[in-house]
Amino acid sequence: MKLIVGLGNPGPEYADTRHNVGFVVLDRLARRWAPGEVARSRFRGVAVDASIDRERVLLLKPVTYMNRSGESVSEAVRFYKLDPEASLLVIVDEVALACGIIRLRPDGSAGGHNGLIDVEQKLGTDRYARLRIGIDAPGRIPGKDYVLGRFRPDQIEALEPALEDATEAAAVWAASGCTEAMNRFNRRQSSPPDREDTHV
Repeated sequence: MKLIVGLGNPGPEYADTRHNVGFVVLDRLARRWAPGEVARSRFRGVAVDASIDRERVLLLKPVTYMNRSGESVSEAVRFYKLDPEASLLVIVDEVALACGIIRLRPDGSAGGHNGLIDVEQKLGTDRYARLRIGIDAPGRIPGKDYVLGRFRPDQIEALEPALEDATEAAAVWAASGCTEAMNRFNRRQSSPPDREDTHV
C-alpha cells in the first residue's frame, strides 16, 4: 500500500493557483490510474483508490487548507499503519525551483514550506519522499500573494511538461521506488536557485 498526497487549498477561489500544483498532479494521476473510480471524503480530504502497475495506491488531496495538511496525512498514515519512509510521497509547489523543473527527494527539510512543516510535525518525522514542482521565485511580489496567484501564460507553457513529468515520476515512485524515480527524472533538472522562504 502506498500513499500519494498532493497539497493545496480547497475551493474554487484557489483552483489553478500556484500553491495548488499538488492537487493538479493528483487529478492527473487519478485520471490515468483510477479511471471511473469515485472520489470519497476520507481522512479530512478527498481520496481515490488507484492501482499503479499492480501496486495499491491511495491518492489523497487534503481539504484542511495548506497549513494544516498534516492532519489529513497523519490520519491516513495511522489508519493504514504505513511507514512514511517507504510508503508516503507528498507533492508540493516550490518557489526555489523554476517553472518547468521538478525535484524528487526521499527525505529532507521542509525548506520553509508550511504544508511540509505541518506534515512533519504531525508525523514526527521528515523521512518521507517529497516531489517539488517549480513555480518560480516571487521576486518583488509578497510571498503569500504570489503563491495564491495564478500562473502567467509564459509560466503555464513551461509548467505543462513539468506537470506531466511529475505525474509520471509519482507513478514510477509507487511502482518501482524512489531511487528509480530519481534516476529517471532528477537528472533532467538543472540546479535550483538560492532558496527564499516565502511559503504560506
